[in-house]
Amino acid sequence: MIDIELTFISDVILLRPRVFKDDRGFFFESWQKREFAAAGIDREFVQDNHSQSVQYTLRGLHYQVERPQGKLVRVVRGEVFDVAVDIRRSSPTFGKWVGAALSEDNQCLLWVPPGFAHGFLVLSKQADFLYRCTDYWDCRLERSISWNDPDLHITWPLPEGTTPTISQKDSLAPPLREAECLP
Repeated sequence: MIDIELTFISDVILLRPRVFKDDRGFFFESWQKREFAAAGIDREFVQDNHSQSVQYTLRGLHYQVERPQGKLVRVVRGEVFDVAVDIRRSSPTFGKWVGAALSEDNQCLLWVPPGFAHGFLVLSKQADFLYRCTDYWDCRLERSISWNDPDLHITWPLPEGTTPTISQKDSLAPPLREAECLP
């Protein structure tokens, strides 16, 4: 029921569900334990989150240092550019990132495994972003990395001269070289 697209960081997986469309609308399975386990996502999810944001809002890059969360993310309204950054110091892809366009039109999902910082930029006028998490959010464990860290070279699709709207917390986030990362 899903097509799997491996990214250059093999732990991050783009999933394209098979969508059944007709004159009434569409249907697809956004989560099915057997199918996702076969794709390499054999996890228990404990928390679902829904974020709504306006155009050019940038959320992230967020992660937890203990009890890192895996996130299965998707957009149900609008479009975002979604990013996962490897923050596992022992990984050969430490400091590398994967980006994917997720939208209500393409209905793709992105698996962001534990050990990755995560963020997204809203490209449409508004977006509703859903994510299933493998561990509970804990504000004491949450950390952020600067969205515009020059060492990461993330190519956010912002129109020239546009500055994203970010939270005060995200504006204070350190670059990766100063961040508390995972082993």
